[in-house]
Amino acid sequence: MSQIEANRMALVDEPGEADTLIINTCGFIDAAKEESVNTILEAVEMKKRGDIRQLYVAGCLSERYRSDLEKELPEVDRFFGVTDFKAIIETLGGSYKYELLGERHLSSPSHSAYLKISEGCDRPCSFCAIPIMRGGHVSTPLEKLVHEAKFLRELGTKELILIAQDTTYYGLDLYGERRLAQLLGELADVDGIEWIRLMYAYPSRFPLEALDVMRERENICRYIDIPLQHADDAMLKSMRRGITRRATEELLGEIRTHLPGAAIRTTFIVGYPGETDASFQALHDFVEEQEFDRLGVFLYSQEENTTADILGDPVPRAVKEERRDAIMELQSGISRRKNEARIGESMRVLCDRVEGDFVVARSEFDAPEVDNEVLIPLDDFSGAPPVGDFAEVTVTEATEYDLMASKRR
Repeated sequence: MSQIEANRMALVDEPGEADTLIINTCGFIDAAKEESVNTILEAVEMKKRGDIRQLYVAGCLSERYRSDLEKELPEVDRFFGVTDFKAIIETLGGSYKYELLGERHLSSPSHSAYLKISEGCDRPCSFCAIPIMRGGHVSTPLEKLVHEAKFLRELGTKELILIAQDTTYYGLDLYGERRLAQLLGELADVDGIEWIRLMYAYPSRFPLEALDVMRERENICRYIDIPLQHADDAMLKSMRRGITRRATEELLGEIRTHLPGAAIRTTFIVGYPGETDASFQALHDFVEEQEFDRLGVFLYSQEENTTADILGDPVPRAVKEERRDAIMELQSGISRRKNEARIGESMRVLCDRVEGDFVVARSEFDAPEVDNEVLIPLDDFSGAPPVGDFAEVTVTEATEYDLMASKRR
């Protein structure tokens, strides 16, 4: 998007205002692929009506299924892969500006920005098609990430959310060792960055030294997203996760010892081939014992050309949904108890937006879009809505997944 602007082309907010549409697709699981295809079909209809002149499709779905899509959707002018940025710009009639190191157009509110620290993945997870679409792990050099963080800070960014297909692998390809701890430290030194949040931390061979940096630096959130996927040893082995339940429990213990009071977020897959009632019960018991702060559940999606593809998809969808609902019902009670324990607590929150009579904010224990929110009466603030600012609040009420609070005066 920054390259488009640098070539004196205008970005617009609504598809109907454009003469060219570029659709960035996802090809990871069935639901995402369906959403991508439906969006392309909507754009095809716009082109038939003459609302737009050109239609391009990019991203993971295009990378993975380009030849099929070209046959099925001849109305699309061209398909691009996940890293074909130069080709996109040149097709639009521009020239790729190599000097735009780390410069970005922020589509999210400027106070919070995602920082991708690497691309691709070397993990052998049996269910995952990411290496097929995005290739092997490639770390972004540390100095480039620091430069990008400084650029984002100049745009008004206060929160950096570190993302990758696997953040814990960072640096191994470039430096011969994992450098997540060093990266966290150097990003924490960037003036004006007040929160740094770690997402997508793979559990196997987790670099424990990163926890020391997280504890020592005040602007690194006491929060870690660590997708575990399952807790039954037979499932973990078939999923090729490289870790056992016991090792997972030991890692969670290390995290809680190094970062007391930290919020741990995780995700699980239910309905993986071979998941019996007993293996699901093991997962259910594990969630009950560990009492995660944040948790999500995905239904297994069979993906062609993955290692697990040959196992088929034998668990009926209705059973998958029952298992997901059972885990989420359990988590709902856990989350409510944890939230109610915060009533009366003072906390610092980042104000994201205004909805009706409330300012919607987040604590350091919550990532945007996927975690809890803190609702504060708009009347507690005088003057302009405080979007993008921090506020000190006191928690007054709690539900399963949200907190209500009043601004401290």
